[in-house]
Amino acid sequence: MIGLPMRVPAPGLPARVRIHEVGARDGLQNEKTAVPTEVKAEFVRRLAASGLTTIEATSFVHPKWVPQLADAEQLFPLLADVDAELPVLVPNERGLDRALALGATRIAVFGSATETFASRNLNRTVAESLAMFEPVVARARQGGAHVRGYLSMCFGDPWEGAVPVHQVVSVAKALLDLGCDELSLGDTIGVATPGHVQALLSALNEAGVPTDRIGVHFHDTYGQALSNTLAALQHGVTTVDASAGGLGGCPYAKSATGNLATEDLVWMLDGLGIETGVDLAALTATSVWMAEQLGRPSPSRTVRALSHKE
Repeated sequence: MIGLPMRVPAPGLPARVRIHEVGARDGLQNEKTAVPTEVKAEFVRRLAASGLTTIEATSFVHPKWVPQLADAEQLFPLLADVDAELPVLVPNERGLDRALALGATRIAVFGSATETFASRNLNRTVAESLAMFEPVVARARQGGAHVRGYLSMCFGDPWEGAVPVHQVVSVAKALLDLGCDELSLGDTIGVATPGHVQALLSALNEAGVPTDRIGVHFHDTYGQALSNTLAALQHGVTTVDASAGGLGGCPYAKSATGNLATEDLVWMLDGLGIETGVDLAALTATSVWMAEQLGRPSPSRTVRALSHKE
């Protein structure tokens, strides 16, 4: 659409945002059937060609738990020529060994702010999961790798309900104390609202966590992902997770509509005059292509609007 969105900057927002693209990992791991390895590789290549500089590639978890990503060893070498950072998720030291053996230089661990989700997702208490991550983070850092710590259930838990802000801050600080370079705050079931986002970010700052080490990861279950992102930007956050085409879902909340769509995020950021380096037309074409591979339309409103033909 020529000249749209109009660029109308708003005061107090960052000049540039780094998008942490999660569609190839967080998105595809939720597919009911496995996507062919070469299709995944082509997806990552197209995402990079659109200007995304951080693209989470895969997860080195046991195939029993995430069969959709069982081809991590086959996929990662196919991405050697991709001009982007390619983080990978590792659950434990065995996963780290597999990732490092293939030359991964950006590692992510996945923790929980609540005991119930830690038990269901990691089969451990929060304290036990942190103990499991400690050698992973230490060895990754020793090897020169950048380490991201995901923290899920930061704004609400389907079993425990509301999650106290101080509880989230405590686990967040523990992850950073292990040596994580950055922290991604996850609204796993999409229940956050802007005031809650601001309150958590402020509490983290008060506890000594600088804003430049925080990223945000919102789900759009209740249509709040963009408003929550804007609240985070107003606080100074410059790293935002998103998934091309809105791929991915949340199995813990009925009617969950998955991750914040990267195109929806870029449309908003473009309109605010915030640089991302992303070519929205190329990204939209990539998501339309991926939707064809999956056999269903993209849930992203921007993809649908830009790809609609009379």
